Amino acid sequence: MIQIDLTGQVAVVTGGSSGIGLATAELFLRAGASVAICGRDTDRLASAEASLRKQHPQAQLLAARCNVLDADEVTKFANEVQQRFGRTDMLVNNAGQGRVSTFADTTDEAWREELDLKYFSIIRPTRAFLPMLTQAAQQGHGSIVCVNSLLALQPEPHMVATSSARAGVQNLIKSLAVEFAPQRIRVNSILIGIVESGQWRRRYQTQAQPGQSWEDWTRELACKKNIPLGRFGRPEEAAQALFYLASPLSSYTTGSHIDVSGGVARHV
Repeated sequence: MIQIDLTGQVAVVTGGSSGIGLATAELFLRAGASVAICGRDTDRLASAEASLRKQHPQAQLLAARCNVLDADEVTKFANEVQQRFGRTDMLVNNAGQGRVSTFADTTDEAWREELDLKYFSIIRPTRAFLPMLTQAAQQGHGSIVCVNSLLALQPEPHMVATSSARAGVQNLIKSLAVEFAPQRIRVNSILIGIVESGQWRRRYQTQAQPGQSWEDWTRELACKKNIPLGRFGRPEEAAQALFYLASPLSSYTTGSHIDVSGGVARHV
């Protein structure tokens, strides 16, 4: 149960039309915040908006189509938020998925695509919303939280491009935290392991044995991957960590991260 009132504050969630992003948006609305979400898929975005409005009929909600890798679209999205709500207090950068590849089979183009997605899905929204976050910070608010992967600290050889990009992004987040601290803007991240998503659902449809349920398939895979809690994470579990880091609940935390991996991390 959320024990904080965010009435009057505005949260922006990129990649907010499904999974972790959608679950995070719902938490912000539940706490009384105004929320702006964006996504690339128009139909999925409309479905997410309808779901959120059904749960929160009085919600102050903006849903806009936006590709976070397109600078003009991100600027347009930020302007829409400015015109609709007049401010931004919390930015959640949540975009991107993993690329399965080894060094031997990752092409130059694939490397560029992966690095572009992982870096600029953070760089462009942060740049576009920074003026509003700076203003919010003058009133005691102003936070950025990024969804990153445990691969940043614990790389996997079959995901070489994604692991490398995730490590660089974690360094970027730390750098931003130091640079923005004098402006009172906090920057943190979560490091996720395996969390249920559309990507995993698609793999289930192609890899599961005939008659094998989603629960049995994910439980078996979690065992193979040595996840101590024995299951995949749920989007709302990652969302709760994002909510904590974005909100005043973590007012003295910056340049840090929360591990949301079910205990699979091996580092101390």
